[in-house]
Amino acid sequence: MGVNRPTEWGPARTLLVLALVLLGAPLYTLYHQFLLPTPNVHSYDPTTSLPHPSESTILSYAKYLSEDIGYRTVGTRQHAQADAWWYDKVQEIGQLCRHVVEKEPGRKLECNVWRQQGSGSHRFDIMSTRLYKTYVDLSNIILRISDGTEHSKSDTVLINAHLDSTLPSPGAADDALAVGVMLECARTLIETPGWEPTHAIIFLFNNAEESLQDGSHLYATQHETAPTVRAVINLEAAGTTGPELLFQATSQQMIEAYSYVPRPYGTIFANEIFSSGILLSDTDFRQFEQYLNVTGLDMAVVGNSYMYHMRGDLVENIEPGVAQHMADNALALLRYLSSGDSAIPTLAKGFDARPRTVFLICLHWFFVYSFATAKIMYAMLFIASLALWRIARVQKVRAGFGAVLSAMAGAILTANLVAFLMKYVLKRPSSWFKAEYHPAVLYAPAVISGMLIAQIPFSGPGKPSMERPIFMALLLFQSCLAAFGQVLNIGSSAAPFLGAVGFFAAMCVDTALSLRTRSSPFNGDKSSANHVHNNGGNGKVDQVRTSGQELSLWSYVIAMLIPLTAGVQMLAATLVVFVPLTGRIGRDAPAEFIIASIVSILGAFCVSFIPALAHRFGPRFLRQMLWMSILSLGLTMAFFCAQDSFDRMHQRRLFVVHKENMMTRDQHLHIAAADGAPGFDTLVYAMAERFGVEGIPPTRVIMDAYNGDWDILYPFSTFLSPYKIDLPFDPTYMSLVPVEQRFTVTAINDSVDEIAGTRRLTLRIDHPGIIWTVIAFDAYVLQWTLDNDPPDKFVRHHIREASFYGTDTWHVSMLIKHPTLASSEGMTNASTQGLKVNFIGIQENRMWPAKKSEADGSPVMKLFQELDIWLDEMTGGSVDAALLGCVGGETVI
Repeated sequence: MGVNRPTEWGPARTLLVLALVLLGAPLYTLYHQFLLPTPNVHSYDPTTSLPHPSESTILSYAKYLSEDIGYRTVGTRQHAQADAWWYDKVQEIGQLCRHVVEKEPGRKLECNVWRQQGSGSHRFDIMSTRLYKTYVDLSNIILRISDGTEHSKSDTVLINAHLDSTLPSPGAADDALAVGVMLECARTLIETPGWEPTHAIIFLFNNAEESLQDGSHLYATQHETAPTVRAVINLEAAGTTGPELLFQATSQQMIEAYSYVPRPYGTIFANEIFSSGILLSDTDFRQFEQYLNVTGLDMAVVGNSYMYHMRGDLVENIEPGVAQHMADNALALLRYLSSGDSAIPTLAKGFDARPRTVFLICLHWFFVYSFATAKIMYAMLFIASLALWRIARVQKVRAGFGAVLSAMAGAILTANLVAFLMKYVLKRPSSWFKAEYHPAVLYAPAVISGMLIAQIPFSGPGKPSMERPIFMALLLFQSCLAAFGQVLNIGSSAAPFLGAVGFFAAMCVDTALSLRTRSSPFNGDKSSANHVHNNGGNGKVDQVRTSGQELSLWSYVIAMLIPLTAGVQMLAATLVVFVPLTGRIGRDAPAEFIIASIVSILGAFCVSFIPALAHRFGPRFLRQMLWMSILSLGLTMAFFCAQDSFDRMHQRRLFVVHKENMMTRDQHLHIAAADGAPGFDTLVYAMAERFGVEGIPPTRVIMDAYNGDWDILYPFSTFLSPYKIDLPFDPTYMSLVPVEQRFTVTAINDSVDEIAGTRRLTLRIDHPGIIWTVIAFDAYVLQWTLDNDPPDKFVRHHIREASFYGTDTWHVSMLIKHPTLASSEGMTNASTQGLKVNFIGIQENRMWPAKKSEADGSPVMKLFQELDIWLDEMTGGSVDAALLGCVGGETVI
């Protein structure tokens, strides 16, 4: 590895040595990144007999909720059944608490249990859409563990998970897993001899998160203990494998508390990505922040998000160790935050809503430091890098900067070019969907090819080697980017800082070796000598290499380590989240380009040393590397063109709505997919041929705010690409619902002020046997009972409802401009006949597979059963369909 004799290590030997690092560092990183603990089978440690969380117990709870009870959609009988069963479980914990206190006289421990039930409404803005929620008689189950004193109860920490599941999923991981974790943590704390909480812990088992966070809103705005909450730990799941990810941390105090967990897994990068709104996802954490003004931690299992909100969210698909990982970390947090050492009391005085703390996990180590410290460190590194540049006497660094920036641009552009070709030319969009690592396989050759293409202008016969100038430019660029980014309070500037640390150490080693060689008495005048590479012995000069410009091979080994560990960790964590979710963000969404850009940006960071390495052996070597990378790219593209995007474990999500118009009795089948992969149109046409009216093809439908057929999923329905299929009319079919039990929207307390040009009314919605009702109408609302800030214009309003099982009426009162006045102002959507209201809801006993075991033989359920079997046969199980029986209509009030 001599500095002045680069020919001793030719391309083959050099690449062989570097390949060990190139493969070994990422594999070691990935092994530790997704390492899970050995699950505890028993509730007590076999050695110490002390209590600890048991994964077996947690999964037994999750299995009972998700499989024995089943789909716990808000408003269903199963939802009510889960509420009753879990209330009994929490009461058992309360009894255990009293029993323990009796066995340990003098121990300060008190447990209080509530079952909260209430009604309310809130505004829920998402996807740049204003949406209103109202709920009736929903419930929460609450357990508070304190030392019995008012001091303990005055400043509390809340831990939250939700009992309900969403429409198409049994919800074993989301969120029965976290519910079981919380109960096991409560048991463990209570049974720990001598444990007393200085600050009380509130366990909130909220029973309406999937209906857009109604349960957490109910607690935050109406429960007697809510004002005492100072910090929140929210437990969620969007997958079934791997460690739970800390993706929101909103104060320095809570980040420092997280440092006490045994297996931390979270970074400032994830925190800033989620807070940016790029991911169209939300949790109960939002309600606690908005209505309690508290800080906290938001954590979720995110691996294998293919099961997120799907039928496959079952205990059998939860990886061993997932529950144990979450339970151990949650328990450690609760122990610390409830102790006298925690910062819980100080949070009552306020906290920095935008935390100025950098936190990241790298292999075994969890780093936490303030933004102020980061600014000092990053600035010092940049200054030290400038000094090293002067000491090393590296020339042509300006050209090196050009090569570095060109490499980055080449990586991004080439990866997006491949995305364009795959989607529009080869017609294979989402070919990477089936595995989280597939995008890295597809786009890595494109990234490398782009970086190498960009080096061609900087290399040529007779030109000095650019290897060392590029290496130094990489150091200066990353250290400058880190320092400047941190001045702007961008916590993710830690990424270029880490990269710069590696390059700085590498350049220090290389400079020391170079200086030592120059001062050697055996070196003669080699410092001014030129090394010339001969292009294959044909007499042509390949590249002039000035002694002192070539790098020690050790420099590459050192510089590669951090990008190939920290960079691979960031890339893996990002792809685990983005690949399954981005693959389902809608047909027209730029999913291909989002994934290509992620891989190219993070991938370029991981292999940032490539531009320098490409110049190590001259233009011929650069061309050889380029042709090899292009060949690899062609092979990978061919491989992915031959791949099916979906299979049984990585399914396409399909939504099927059977809608009966209550006014006309017409029935249609509405089908939509949440992705842009090929095959959907063909599937719909085959479905229409099999189940629709003979000879009538399916109709593509425009998806907008006025498509009332999909209002049950609004505004998420904007992602969908729907078709409508006409169903054969059955002349023998008659609605079995008596008139007095029909789904209706009527007005009560209705009055018009002709002088003021206003109308005051209360809409009454009766929906016996119907859940998740939605009304939509156009109006200029001046006042209403939903909030104090209705839009100050004539617009379309959507109001979604959720109610407890058996509750079948809700109201909304409002003062609106009279339609006649609205019409005179040119608002053409207003009706001169009255207020036109579209309404729709899901029949509680008409959901498949949620109500599969209760199928009543109705025409809708028979159709769903046949359709489900047909879909499985047609697609080989690669489609997961949520089949919903809906009724709706339109009325003018």
